[in-house]
Amino acid sequence: MGSFKLSLLFPLLTFLLLAIVTAGDDLGTYVIHVQPQDERLFGTTDDGRKAWHQSFLPEHGRLLHSYHHVASGFAARLTRRELEAVSTMPGFVAAVPDVIYHVQTTHTPQFLGLDTALGVRNLSVGSGEGVIIGVLDTGVFPDHPSFSGFGMMPPPAKWKGRCDFNGSACNGHKLIGARTFISSGNSSAPGAAPVPPIDGHGHGTHTSSTAAGSAVPGAQVQGQGNGTASGIAPRAHLAMYKVCDASGACAGVDVLAGIDAAVSDGCDVISMSLGFPPRPFYNDSVAIGTFAAVEKGIFVSMAAGNAGPRNSSILNEAPWMLTVAASTMDRLISAQVTIGDSLSFDGESLYQPDNSVAAPLVYPGANSTLSVQFCGNGSLDGFDVKNKIVLCDSGNIPPVEKGAEVLRAGGAGIILGNQFYQAYITSPVAHVLPASQVTYAAGVEIKNYINSTTNPMANISFRGTVLGTSPAPVITFFSSRGPNVHSPGILKPDITGPGVNVIAAWPFQVGPPSIDLRPTFNILSGTSMSTPHLAGVAALIKSKHPDWSPAAIKSAIMTTADVTDRSGTPILDEQHKAADLFAVGAGHVNPDKAVDPGLVFDISPDDYIGYLCGMYKSEEVSVIARRAVNCSADMAIPDYQLNYPSVSVSFPPTWSSSPPISVGRTVTNVGEVPPEVIYYPEVEIPADSPVNVTVFPPELLFTETNQARRFEISVEAKNSSAGAVQGAIRWVSDNHIVRIPISVTFATH
Repeated sequence: MGSFKLSLLFPLLTFLLLAIVTAGDDLGTYVIHVQPQDERLFGTTDDGRKAWHQSFLPEHGRLLHSYHHVASGFAARLTRRELEAVSTMPGFVAAVPDVIYHVQTTHTPQFLGLDTALGVRNLSVGSGEGVIIGVLDTGVFPDHPSFSGFGMMPPPAKWKGRCDFNGSACNGHKLIGARTFISSGNSSAPGAAPVPPIDGHGHGTHTSSTAAGSAVPGAQVQGQGNGTASGIAPRAHLAMYKVCDASGACAGVDVLAGIDAAVSDGCDVISMSLGFPPRPFYNDSVAIGTFAAVEKGIFVSMAAGNAGPRNSSILNEAPWMLTVAASTMDRLISAQVTIGDSLSFDGESLYQPDNSVAAPLVYPGANSTLSVQFCGNGSLDGFDVKNKIVLCDSGNIPPVEKGAEVLRAGGAGIILGNQFYQAYITSPVAHVLPASQVTYAAGVEIKNYINSTTNPMANISFRGTVLGTSPAPVITFFSSRGPNVHSPGILKPDITGPGVNVIAAWPFQVGPPSIDLRPTFNILSGTSMSTPHLAGVAALIKSKHPDWSPAAIKSAIMTTADVTDRSGTPILDEQHKAADLFAVGAGHVNPDKAVDPGLVFDISPDDYIGYLCGMYKSEEVSVIARRAVNCSADMAIPDYQLNYPSVSVSFPPTWSSSPPISVGRTVTNVGEVPPEVIYYPEVEIPADSPVNVTVFPPELLFTETNQARRFEISVEAKNSSAGAVQGAIRWVSDNHIVRIPISVTFATH
C-alpha cells in the first residue's frame, strides 16, 4: 500500500459513521477504516499494524481481522457507545456496519470449445499452467479426486500461502492453500490451531472444481451426465479461502479478510460466487477489497446474482470486476411427457427409472382449494390421486418436497409445470418418484388437455442424458439483469457463461441413500456456477499472457464473446425472445477467441480513481483507494468515458436540445503485426433506430505490438425511445473482430 505521512491523509472524517440500529450496549460488527499506522510508533510489521489497530479498541478480544493489502483498517465488535468513542480518536476515518453476503463439469469444457469431441484439450487455449486461482466460498472437500495434484508442477515461487488442513490434504500441486476466515461460531481462539476450511455446504467444492478441478473419469450424478469431469483450467493451482458458513452466509468482514489473504498469498485470479444488494462502493467491503486486488494485478470474477429476470437486479456492479450472467448448455436429462395419443413435451428429471410410467392424469389446482396447485406438504389430503400422475405448479416449495407429497398421497408420478417467469428453463432434480419438469408453455397445454377430456392420460418416459439440444446457450430466468443502478454508464452484466445444470465435485452423496463408492458429484444452477467458469477462462488467458492486466484480460473475454447460439441465431432469453444487453452483456464467452483478441481496452488504477471521482466525494474515494485522494475537477470523468469494452450512454428528457454525446476509447494492439494491420469500424444499429452512431477515424493502423490508438464514438439522438437502443461497434481486420456492445437510453424524468 506504500507509506504515507499522516499530515497528508484525512482529517477526522466521520462522514461514513452510519446510524446504528443496535442498542447502545449491544455488540455489532464493523469495518473501521483508519489512517495507516505511524511507522515511528508502530513499525511496518504485521504485529505493528495490529498494535495500531488494537489501539482504537477498548479491550483485547474485540479485533476480528487486521487488514493489510485491501483496506486501511480492521474489523471489530463494538457497542454503539464504543463506536462513538472510536470515531473521535486521531486516525479514525470511517465506520461501516458489517453486512451478510450470500452464495448465489462433465460437458462445459466441450461446450465451450476447450476440449474436442474426443476429450482432448484444445492446445490453443492451454490448461492454465502456472496460474493460481483463489476461491472465496464455503470451504472445500480436499479428498475429492477433482483436487488431485497428479502430474502437476509445484506452484510458482511467488506463492506464500498456507494450508490449514491436517496431513497431506493440500497436496502442494493442485490444492496448494486452504484457510478459514469465519469470525463467528467456529473460528479459532487466539493461539489455538487454525480451523480447517472443510466444506459443510458443498458450494465451495462445486465452484472450485468448476474453475480448476483435475480431470476425473466416470463422473456422473445418479447415473446421468456420464463423462470425464474437468475444470476449465485443469492445470491451474487452487487456494480456498473459507469466508462463508455451512448455511451459505458470508460476513462482509470475513470476505474482506479472505481477499486480503488472497492478495498477500500471491493469487492471480479470484473467484467469488456471492453477492449483496447494491450499495455505494465506499460502503461495500467486496468492492473495496476487489479494487485493491485489481490494483495489484489480480483478476476478479463475480456473480451477477440470481434475482432475475427483474430489471436492475444486477449485483457486483463495479467496473473492475467481471460480472458474470448465467446461461444454459446443450444438455438435457430427459423425462419426456406424452399426453393423449401423441402430443409430447421435453422435460427433465435426474431420477431416471428403467421403465416409463403411464397413468391417468390429474391437476388438483383446478380445484378452488388455496395453493393446492403447488402440492405442498399435506395439500393433497382429500384428493384422489392414487395411482395417478399429478400435475403440480412450480413455486417456492422445493420440487423434491412436491414429489414426496404426491408419493405420500399414493400418486404414480409428478409433472412440474413452470411458472411464467421460468418459461423454457428446466432443471433435473433427484426426485423420489417418476417425474418431469416441463416448460411453462407445456404446462399450459397439459392443463388445456386435462380440461378438454373426461379421461386424461399421461406417460412419462426416460431417455437419459441427451447432448446437442437446441437452442443453446439461452439466458436463464434467474440470471440478474441490468441496467447498472449506481453507475449507468457501465453496462452490466459483462458476459455470460454456463450456469444451468452444471455438474461438478460435491462432498456428499446425492439422492436417496445407497452404497456407492464412486466420487460424488452434483448438478447445480446459479450465477455461482457461471462465475468460476469465467475465472477458469481468465486463468487460461493469464497463463498465455502473464503480463496482461486484469482489464486487458477482461477486455479479451468481452470483445470476443459470441452473440449467436450454436445454430447461428441471436442468443435467446428464458422466454425464447432475443436476449438484450442487460441480460447477456457482451455475449457468451468464447475461450478460444479470448486468448487471441487482437485489440484490448486497458484500464489503469488511476483511470478507476478518475471514474470514482466522477461519482463520489474525495473522502469517499479515499476510503476505496486506501490513500488520500483529492478529486479535482480535471481529474473526474463521467462513467461512460472509462475505457471500458462496452458503451452505455443516456440522453436527458430534453434530448431534442442535447448535442451528440462523444465517447472516447483507446485500444492497444496485442496481436501480430505483419508488418502492419488495419482495423475498420462497422456500426451495428437497427435501421429504424432513433439514434445515429458514427465512429472516427475511419480506420486504425498498427505497425507494432502494444501500440495504442484512440477513437471517438458520436451518439446523436434523432427521436426518443421508451426502451434502450442496443447495438454494437465492430473493429474488423483480416484476422480479428473486436466487438463492443453499445446501449443508448432516454431518461423519462
